[in-house]
Amino acid sequence: MITGGSGHLSPDIARRLRNLAIGAVISAAGAASASAQQRYDPGASDTEIRIGNIMPYSGPASAYGIIGRTMSAYFRMVNDNGGINGRTVEFISYDDGYNPSRAVEQARRLVEDDEVLAIFGPFGTASNAAIQRYMNNRHVPQLFAISGASRWADPVHFPWTIGWLPSYRTEARIYADYILTHHPGARIGVLYQNDDFGRDYLAGLKDVLQDRYPQMVVASLPYEISEPTIDSQIVAIKAAAPDIFINVATPKFAAQAIRKLAELDWHPVHIMTNVSVSVGSVLKLAGLDNAKGVLSAGYQMDVTDPQWDSYPAMQHFRAFMAKYYPDADRSESGPLVAFNMSSALVEVLRRCGDDLTRERIMQVATDLDIEGAAYIPGVRVKTSPTDFRPIEQFQMMRFTGETWEWFGPLVNGHADQITLSPD
Repeated sequence: MITGGSGHLSPDIARRLRNLAIGAVISAAGAASASAQQRYDPGASDTEIRIGNIMPYSGPASAYGIIGRTMSAYFRMVNDNGGINGRTVEFISYDDGYNPSRAVEQARRLVEDDEVLAIFGPFGTASNAAIQRYMNNRHVPQLFAISGASRWADPVHFPWTIGWLPSYRTEARIYADYILTHHPGARIGVLYQNDDFGRDYLAGLKDVLQDRYPQMVVASLPYEISEPTIDSQIVAIKAAAPDIFINVATPKFAAQAIRKLAELDWHPVHIMTNVSVSVGSVLKLAGLDNAKGVLSAGYQMDVTDPQWDSYPAMQHFRAFMAKYYPDADRSESGPLVAFNMSSALVEVLRRCGDDLTRERIMQVATDLDIEGAAYIPGVRVKTSPTDFRPIEQFQMMRFTGETWEWFGPLVNGHADQITLSPD
């Protein structure tokens, strides 16, 4: 009670007011602490995380659409099991038809209309190149782009873009090193896609062959993704009489090349890019007998190879597919790509905790050192603030007519340097 007009408080009221003030300070401090712990950018809340994706469900690279469909199934599984740190994942995936201009449209739609937290696993070199500047200008993660182009590892100029696949240039260096070791005097013919995807392979070959490149590479022909076939290019390359044919093509055209070689009864040493090693979507289409003996380099377990059946990661993958995507072709490698990538994204988001900001996502994604979900033994997913290449290890492999057979040592292409890991 306030006494008279002196302005003094009774001891009892003063004590109560002091307690209220202390309580208010404590409450404010608690609120500030909670605010510091829970930070959200568009696409995140106490209950939900919105993740965008762009995939070629139609067009010349539609075979890869199974990756997006598997990702969607994976996040259904995640949500059925309680989500990520108690939050459900809304996975929004749009078709760009493998068309860069449509990719830009879909990126804007995801960022500006759907307000996703990040765009995860956008597919293709040309499509990712088309949206890269937009994503960086908007400070939205272009997270784990499905492309091995060198441009996704440029933290100085594009700090909001990080790739997933091993560098195409590194992969090409491994093939060139293999050729010099086993076929040093060979003549080489190259079919390549006329974009950053194909040009990175040419650059990798030149890195290793150096001044021998003009003499060894006797034919090098590009194709456009808009072309219906690459038959004429194959005929022209064969006419140059190379001993080795390097097939740098996406699935549709890689399968065409394999079939055309068989039709021409031409049997060079055939090296094919890793992006087209799927037994289901490429080799079956080309004819398994036609593909027998094709060489490539890989890092992911082969879903058709029973040697991996006892590994827990493969068992988890098969159980997931049986429940959430039972209609998928079991010989397709795309679903395992999606499974491995989605597992990594879940780990990134889990580590973000309640700090679900775009900046925090990039901090976590560029500070990883984890074992891949279903990669061959020894392969790790490793990044740093100056190294935006999550996977940089390969092993050579040969198609037997049924499965891929691995041979040779694990090759570490970290920082664009080829080194052999211990056997």
